[in-house]
Amino acid sequence: MNRFEARFAVDFTDLGEQTLKNIACPIRVYAVGLNANAHQTAALPSSAPHLSIVVLPFANIGGNPEQEFFVDGVTESLTTDLSRISGAFVIARNTAFTFKGKAIDLKQIGRELNVRYVLEGSVQRGGTRLRVNVQLIDAETGNHLWAERFDKPLADLFDTQDEIVSRLANTLGAQIIAAEARRAERSLHPDVMDFCFQGMACIHKGLTNEHMAQALGFFERALALDPGSIEALVGVASIELHKGANFATDDGAARLAVAEATLIKALSLDPQHAQAHMHMGFLQLFMNRANQGIAECEQALALDRNLAHAHGVIGLAKYFLGRGEETEAHVRLSPRDIYAFRWMMWVGLAKLQLNADSEAVTWLRRSIEANRNLPLAQFLLVVALAQLGLLDEARATAQAGLRLDPGFTIRRFRAGAAGDNPKYLAGRQRIYAGMRMAGVPVG
Repeated sequence: MNRFEARFAVDFTDLGEQTLKNIACPIRVYAVGLNANAHQTAALPSSAPHLSIVVLPFANIGGNPEQEFFVDGVTESLTTDLSRISGAFVIARNTAFTFKGKAIDLKQIGRELNVRYVLEGSVQRGGTRLRVNVQLIDAETGNHLWAERFDKPLADLFDTQDEIVSRLANTLGAQIIAAEARRAERSLHPDVMDFCFQGMACIHKGLTNEHMAQALGFFERALALDPGSIEALVGVASIELHKGANFATDDGAARLAVAEATLIKALSLDPQHAQAHMHMGFLQLFMNRANQGIAECEQALALDRNLAHAHGVIGLAKYFLGRGEETEAHVRLSPRDIYAFRWMMWVGLAKLQLNADSEAVTWLRRSIEANRNLPLAQFLLVVALAQLGLLDEARATAQAGLRLDPGFTIRRFRAGAAGDNPKYLAGRQRIYAGMRMAGVPVG
């Protein structure tokens, strides 16, 4: 350590030459941060973009040449699909394939390609089954952030490839958001996207009023820095939408109106934002416009075919249209998907509409086991249990729901009715009756 470092306890990271406004020649830029001898420590800012990743060519375990096209296809499709994630920076396939078959230092790759994350994996075929292993790695530290294994029966190779890629892309999106949120927590000077990632991570924890309030705070801080941030606008809209759609407040209609105005603004700034279209589709259901909601979600899927949540919303739309028997077919379950708990709840809701109360109990319990921070799932389970005559369990479940949302009432839920289909309305009457039997407050 030289005398300057010893005195001021700082570290310098060379960020390379950067082109700066009103300066003709490139300037070498350094990041300055406190070193380990300082009284306060903080992560140095990374020069790599947010959501930057390279998908390395997957390894063909066993070396079967007939399997090589499938292995390369998984790599290529995953590269393409990750590129559809809003704001993602994904290294092109041709560049990534220059590393195929080579022994490489992942931290060096991160520096060379200026990415934060590296995804590597392997494919192994054994008889009639296929095993895919994947690992997400922090390119700056070399730490493993997430690993997963997929075991699939080998049927149609292309269908198998599509399913694997779809599940990977969805799960990876959530894992990278969580990693970015952790980075943001360590940042001394968080930027707009740092706040957005922290907000998204709060939503992923569950839809309690506490988590939604925390998320909204992060999105509002992002908008204070950049009022035109699409991700922050969509984040705010999603919070207001969740409040209205999950009956979390007594002014649900006002919350939905705010969500609609915010989504309209976001789509005016970026008409091709898949998540914004998906949220707009979800919103339409609670405006008694289920068919328009389906159209919005179909547009979202045209922009991002792996947006599994849009499939789930279409399934929920069928419930609003009195076609609950169709809901389950639209739910594409991956046990690792961050939103699986919501889709399970929607299937349970559809089963209630069909008077299939035992099946509803199964789906709603699965939803709660996947994420216990969704009060509405508890209250719907109350209904299924009560309709089956299991009143003691129904009352206990009602108390569990009220611990998550003490302000929930039947009156609030009734005020959120948003359809005119006779089958939908009859199903709602069964829900009110079940809640009353279990002692949910009338309000």
